[in-house]
Amino acid sequence: MGNMTRRGLLVGAGAGIGALGTRYLYTTPIANGLPFPVLPEGGSGDATLLNDAGELSPTRLAKHIVLNSKPDETLLAALRTELKEAQSLNRPVVAHAARHSMGGQSLISDGLAITLDQDWIEPDTAAKTYRVAAGTRWSTVIRELDKIGFSPAVMQSNNDFGVASTYSVNAHGWPVAFSGGGTTVKSMKMLIESGELVNCSRTENADLFSFAMGGYGLFGIIAELEVDMAPNSRLEPTFETMPGTEFGEAFLKKIRENPDIQMAYGRMTIAIDGFFDEALMITYKPAADQRDLPPASGSGFISKVSRDIFRQQLHSDRWKDLRWGIETSINPLINGGTSTRNSLMNEPVVTLDDKDTGRTDILHEYFVSPSRFAEFVKACQEVIPSSFQELLNITLRFVDTDKDSVLNYATEPRIAAVMLFSQEKSLRGEADMARMTSNLIERVLAIGGTYYLPYRPHASLDQFKRGYLRHSEFAAKKRLVDPSLTFRNGLWESYLAKV
Repeated sequence: MGNMTRRGLLVGAGAGIGALGTRYLYTTPIANGLPFPVLPEGGSGDATLLNDAGELSPTRLAKHIVLNSKPDETLLAALRTELKEAQSLNRPVVAHAARHSMGGQSLISDGLAITLDQDWIEPDTAAKTYRVAAGTRWSTVIRELDKIGFSPAVMQSNNDFGVASTYSVNAHGWPVAFSGGGTTVKSMKMLIESGELVNCSRTENADLFSFAMGGYGLFGIIAELEVDMAPNSRLEPTFETMPGTEFGEAFLKKIRENPDIQMAYGRMTIAIDGFFDEALMITYKPAADQRDLPPASGSGFISKVSRDIFRQQLHSDRWKDLRWGIETSINPLINGGTSTRNSLMNEPVVTLDDKDTGRTDILHEYFVSPSRFAEFVKACQEVIPSSFQELLNITLRFVDTDKDSVLNYATEPRIAAVMLFSQEKSLRGEADMARMTSNLIERVLAIGGTYYLPYRPHASLDQFKRGYLRHSEFAAKKRLVDPSLTFRNGLWESYLAKV
């Protein structure tokens, strides 16, 4: 069966960073334990209320604007005008695209929020790169590159996010063998505090290039980027099951010994009876027939049906076991045909929308050495089931060593474990999630791993310092480049401002 989405009947939240779209702004939970919906999110204008994808960070801004022009002098003039006005009023500034972070990393109280929502890309087939506006979504990149036989070298597993946002959080994907997406960025142009547009690459302003990669927009507003692209191709999957504790080293071995593998990921059992006991590895190699590649498909009927199966897992081990059976037994039969590289990545997060205003989807992500993955499995088995959080999915990826970014989560080859929890929107739900998250982070740090920064800010300051050893260097550079601290967000306020 060709051109089916890669999830088929095993659709799950595999994004390196992402969650379901924000629908309402919520106040503090009230007496019945559930939040009270007050206002839909505001658009452009003054005194705007915005939230992020976690739906737990309602933020009142002084001003919110949306810019959608291509990265030319018109856009730069608008950015400089807004920047100057904000500085004159002593307002912090934050730029974002889709706000799929979950802990205020794309928001700042009483500040100026600039949403970049663009649709501009210029490919260069000779150089195998493309120039792209910061706020262009990956869906646009796939659509335009697909027309000329190319594909993103690395992107997140969903297509809703802005390209500069991927660079700013250094998100990874499931193409292999790469590190974070920032490693495929050749150069970028960034507007800094002074209003100067600075060209940054590995040879020009290389320090700023490294600090801004995974720098969460704290050094300036990115206007455009030059990014690597790869040939599009028709791929066919292989499915393998194994004990959960063996996945890490088996995954690394598979990728290292098979350089023709282009994409790969894994899943694990999540029912309490057998929690993380078994793993599924899915790898994709080029098919023999590469003629007449079809246009990139999007979210199809199977993905929409899969959403219902995915959501039935809530409070139900029976449905979790059923989904695992579909993933390991049925899916290889019905979804074992070929798909193009672009079709596999062309999936929006809205496919999994929970449609439940009393709950929200919260992502966790941890990075551990393949050799210590068994210890990670044991930690999860001991920590997660003792909470009352509902784990609905775990996706496993390979992330190679990151030699570029300063806030580096892959100082060696690592297995990335992306977990999606359905959390009750209540005081007890948030308190329990904070406790569980802190315990998981502590266990991961103890085995030499770390956690990902775009999610809920439940790590302690000490845990942040131990997980990101160059934090002081990052904060010092930030204060040097942006002495007025114009560019700020929740990550800065919660952690980096304190080091």
